[in-house]
Amino acid sequence: MQVNDALPKVAILLCTYHGQHYLAEQLDSIERQTYTNWEIWASDDGSEDDTHAILERYRAKWGAHRISVHNGPAEGFVSNFLSLTCKADIQADFYAYSDQDDIWEDDKLERAMDWLRSIPQGVPALYCSRTRLVDAENRDIGLSPLFAKPPSFANALMQNIGGGNTMVFNEAARQLLREAGENVKVVSHDSWAYMVVTGCGGQVKYDHYPSLRYRQHGGNVVGMNSDWAARRVRIRMLWEGQFRAWNDRHLVALKRLHPHLTPDSRRTLELLERARKRSLLPRLIGLKKSGIYRQTLLGNLGLVAAAIFKKI
Repeated sequence: MQVNDALPKVAILLCTYHGQHYLAEQLDSIERQTYTNWEIWASDDGSEDDTHAILERYRAKWGAHRISVHNGPAEGFVSNFLSLTCKADIQADFYAYSDQDDIWEDDKLERAMDWLRSIPQGVPALYCSRTRLVDAENRDIGLSPLFAKPPSFANALMQNIGGGNTMVFNEAARQLLREAGENVKVVSHDSWAYMVVTGCGGQVKYDHYPSLRYRQHGGNVVGMNSDWAARRVRIRMLWEGQFRAWNDRHLVALKRLHPHLTPDSRRTLELLERARKRSLLPRLIGLKKSGIYRQTLLGNLGLVAAAIFKKI
């Protein structure tokens, strides 16, 4: 592999757990990237299959400067990604989350870097994209939803528009995530990154171009929630209070970064927190004033229903 050291370095944060079936294909797709100045930090969460052997095989092939292997906290994928994000040993200009079972398009990093390098250095910035859905055998089965509304903090509080497997972010965004800490109790690392960057005055690029092949298979920890079966599961979780509990956790977590939140973000949070505690009519009015929204009409109708029954 030819490496252009003149380019900013991207640290690829790869989390693995029992990934032997698809990991090699993912590593091969990273090797084919047209943007060549990258290094992989792999954090394994206690695999008992051939995951370690595969990682070591690629380390022998590429060299230790290209890939290093570490033990994760063994507390689930969110803790694993956050521990890598906050790992002091990792020093790079940009950072890319990577799952173990996808296949990156050859220009994935290059498209992200073309945009990220246009953002001033001190401004938090996050790139994410649509994905192409494939089955276990890498056969096309569709595309992830296409979101048309702009990224924002008011949207991030209610919905994540970018899968972590597509996300690439700059050092300013990483410093915010490190300040919040690896032990922050959030639902997922990717929705948290979206909240942090938008809430703290950063910029988010949602690319309509699918940057990777997102494999859907029986072992997915998190899959694409776009079919009706997945919607039914989400509706059940909503009525059981899961969505409200998640919001409780996010509101607590965001207090860690309160000094960095913009005045508009603080106002949105204040209105949201106040409205959630009120009776029906003041609650609906307060939530409307907060500006929170989802990307689709159906999603926003669900938001209204959740507000009526105090499930936000």
